[in-house]
Amino acid sequence: MSKYEMIIYWSKDDNAYVVEVPELPGCMADGPTYVEAVQEAEKVIQEWIETARELGRTIPEPRGRLVYA
Repeated sequence: MSKYEMIIYWSKDDNAYVVEVPELPGCMADGPTYVEAVQEAEKVIQEWIETARELGRTIPEPRGRLVYA
């Protein structure tokens, strides 16, 4: 299980749950159910990290809960 924060919401336009991972730019997933969306997000997070490693990019450390001002 990833330690990155996930923001999960229902998208009426997409008729699906959407998961955003704010600490990993562009990292998003979706699914028809809440559970499936989170499972897909876990896969996409791992793919994001693998791609970043291959490209020699910095991988942010998970910060946990983000605080918004």
